[in-house]
Amino acid sequence: MGSRRPGGRVTLELVAPAKLTLSLRILGTRADGFHDLEALTVSIDAPADELTVETGPPGVRLEVSGPAAAGVPDDDRNLVVQAACAVLPDGEGIVVGLRKQIRPGSGLGGGSSDDAVVLRACADAYGLDPQMVSETAAAVGSDVPFCLHGGPAWMRGRGEIIEPVSLPVPLPVVVVVPPFSIATPPVYRAWDELGGPRAERSIDPPAAVAALVDVLANDLEPAAERVEPQLAPFRDAIEAAAGATALLAGSGSACWIPFEDPGEGRAAVTRIEAALGVPAYLGVTIT
Repeated sequence: MGSRRPGGRVTLELVAPAKLTLSLRILGTRADGFHDLEALTVSIDAPADELTVETGPPGVRLEVSGPAAAGVPDDDRNLVVQAACAVLPDGEGIVVGLRKQIRPGSGLGGGSSDDAVVLRACADAYGLDPQMVSETAAAVGSDVPFCLHGGPAWMRGRGEIIEPVSLPVPLPVVVVVPPFSIATPPVYRAWDELGGPRAERSIDPPAAVAALVDVLANDLEPAAERVEPQLAPFRDAIEAAAGATALLAGSGSACWIPFEDPGEGRAAVTRIEAALGVPAYLGVTIT
């Protein structure tokens, strides 16, 4: 929500939801070095980052806090700052308060979602050209166009091609975040080095997405397991506690499990947190 303060300042209190890739197929490597993707992707309501964006003096000031703030830069190394600087009109500025709940390197698109929220806030506050904002989103990162658009969608190309889809019912998912992170570039390099493997594990799609995809799978799992040896044992422990198959979220490190019934998901969260001592979230798709 937003409110205008004396002197014309605008304050926005916003939420940046996690991005969850339900099924990820890597179709090959492009001439520009990126990879062609076919990804069924959704936004979920938990975990989520919280932001306050206020118009202010020229430039961008970022203040980072929260349980997942460790290691998150608050200067121009942060893509939130870069994205805002790219679209702000001359002489304008914003102050961003970012409370991090989504761990960096978890494969949940927290940074991309933060970028998208700040781009939308700048567009609303200053009446920016939507095409310019969309082009900036694609330049900032492969996941930012999806996060800017929101809602269930197929991501194609390197992520810049967004094809919205509809889900007949919400999809509850349990997301489990380990105490370690996995950076995305090494995972894609490992995928190339392994010869472009297909996922060896899959889940039958729940009713919410059964009309869109035959199986849920993540082609980056073998590469992520090579990069981070802790990943496979962590996933095995999740599955033992939940009694269900878990998949990798994006390039990792988080894992997730779909459920038809939210009550079963809540019970799984309780068992996982008791067994592993790590954060687990029951999220629901945002449409």
